[in-house]
Amino acid sequence: MGLRTFLHGDPQASTPGVTIGPARAYEVFSTLVFAGRRRRVFTSLVVLSGAGPGDQVLDVGCGPGYLTRLAADAVRPGGSARGIDPSPSVISYAQHAANHDSCSFALGVAEKLETADGSMDVVLSSLMMHHLPEDLRPQALQEMFRVLRPGGRLLVADFRPPRSRVGRHIVGAVTGSQMQHNPIDRLEPLVRDAGFDVLDRGDLKPHLHYVQASRPIATSQGAGDGIG
Repeated sequence: MGLRTFLHGDPQASTPGVTIGPARAYEVFSTLVFAGRRRRVFTSLVVLSGAGPGDQVLDVGCGPGYLTRLAADAVRPGGSARGIDPSPSVISYAQHAANHDSCSFALGVAEKLETADGSMDVVLSSLMMHHLPEDLRPQALQEMFRVLRPGGRLLVADFRPPRSRVGRHIVGAVTGSQMQHNPIDRLEPLVRDAGFDVLDRGDLKPHLHYVQASRPIATSQGAGDGIG
């Protein structure tokens, strides 16, 4: 099994996006790639999201559930974190790894969330956007906007390709074109176009770029309104 298979599994009928491969292999690969900094980096994502006790959190494209479990820890007592992913095998792994009853997982796709309007305090997504075809990314962000309550918070993080030509070539050889040519500079404009107020953006070393945003408390008719 090649490294690309660790990251890109079989197509799923529920979405045209690319799913990740075997969950256990993906977990091992992620641990190695973050070189001992995985927990620190993903804990930082939870902190940047503003998730706290009592919050309802949705992790879109949760994979094996590592970030979801950290978010579930942050929202205790009284809150919950739910991860969704289109891969049945990945969700099965995540369900078995869930560390307490504040953490749950279900099958779902980013471009059509089965979550009620305005029901979430926080939406998280990490290393998911590059798995979606570019034409579905606006729809996924509009869905995240829809399920957040006014004033709710969004934290989206994705892979930042190396800036050097050699580094990009290595990433392409190991992981494929989705990560080698990931247009990370388009993430912030996509978030704005979905109707969010962008609060901050930045990099988390070694490999992530994030955008921190919120759903406006009052919205005028326009981007992000009336999305069903």
